[in-house]
Amino acid sequence: MADDHLETGTRIRGEVIGEARSAAALAGATEFDRPFQELALRYCWGEVWGRPGLPRRDRSLINLAMLGALGKPNELKIHLRGALTNGVTRAEIQEVFLQLCIYAGVPAAGEAFRVAREVFEEPEFRDVGLG
Repeated sequence: MADDHLETGTRIRGEVIGEARSAAALAGATEFDRPFQELALRYCWGEVWGRPGLPRRDRSLINLAMLGALGKPNELKIHLRGALTNGVTRAEIQEVFLQLCIYAGVPAAGEAFRVAREVFEEPEFRDVGLG
């Protein structure tokens, strides 16, 4: 695999989830999980997020629905921050989670709303996505 996907993935992930969080994930990688980090950067962020077919905000909305349905609160938190960074509003997040409630169930939606409230209280996101 070409290193351009790794470079593209590193750049896109930094833009979406924040340079500091992205760099921390790489810096915290061990010999054991570094291959996973690089795989995610190449394929998730470089190959898929780097495709021109969907804008980043649409990819964010899709991720919120999938991660909420799968019950993955840690990844959901990361992608909530990314969605807000990509211009998704809190009202749009609310709509995604209401639809999640119908198609994935009340417990999944309840957890998604709880995680979103935590992110909305983080100092750097308190005023983001209100419009």
